[in-house]
Amino acid sequence: MYAIVEIAGHQYKVEKDQQIFVNRLQQDEGAKVQFDDVLLIADNGKITVGAPAITGAAVMAKVERHLKGDKVIVFKKKRRKGYQKKNGFRAYLTEIKIEGISASGAKAAKKEEPKKEEAPKAEKAAAPKKEAAAPKAEKAAAPKKADAKGDDLRKVEGIGPKIAELFNNAGIMTFADLGATSVEKLNEILAEAGSSYKSKDPGTWPAQAALAAEGKWDELKKWQDELDGGK
Repeated sequence: MYAIVEIAGHQYKVEKDQQIFVNRLQQDEGAKVQFDDVLLIADNGKITVGAPAITGAAVMAKVERHLKGDKVIVFKKKRRKGYQKKNGFRAYLTEIKIEGISASGAKAAKKEEPKKEEAPKAEKAAAPKKEAAAPKAEKAAAPKKADAKGDDLRKVEGIGPKIAELFNNAGIMTFADLGATSVEKLNEILAEAGSSYKSKDPGTWPAQAALAAEGKWDELKKWQDELDGGK
């Protein structure tokens, strides 16, 4: 007997007493878990297929241990720029042992769901008060969104979407803001964001931003063709 079950966003073919590795689960080691998204069950040649899941079916398992997977190499390269970067990545995994497959194991769990729906009855009376107060806060916050619009800092050689977001969160929204920020300050922002950003060299970013702020795009383009990852 085997089943096709969805666990943490991935589908697995499982059998009793089988040990598999899945994306990290929240349960502690030794805890019992139940997965209700069973897509298919095969029992002695009889196959049951769900639409998409089989009602009442479940796969019971036990959390054996939490660990990290093998290293995966992530390699990035830009054509005609002389830019390339190599990083490693290790996924957080959980090893589980399948203890049983049941065609009716999840019925009890599904019967309890209507009890949870009784809570909104008490919330219906309170909901209008919250909705009445919400528009006032939204009206006050609306101008801030308009003020938050700035230049596309990704046009500076060496700055990607994530670094641009870091600078925006630090109040650097325009090319003029970036041009007026010292290299030391930029290094501090990158260092606070994590070790993966410490290797970045923002030495030319303020000067590039100053040219962009003045609209000297041709001059900036010629310079960027000579740069390698912003260096």
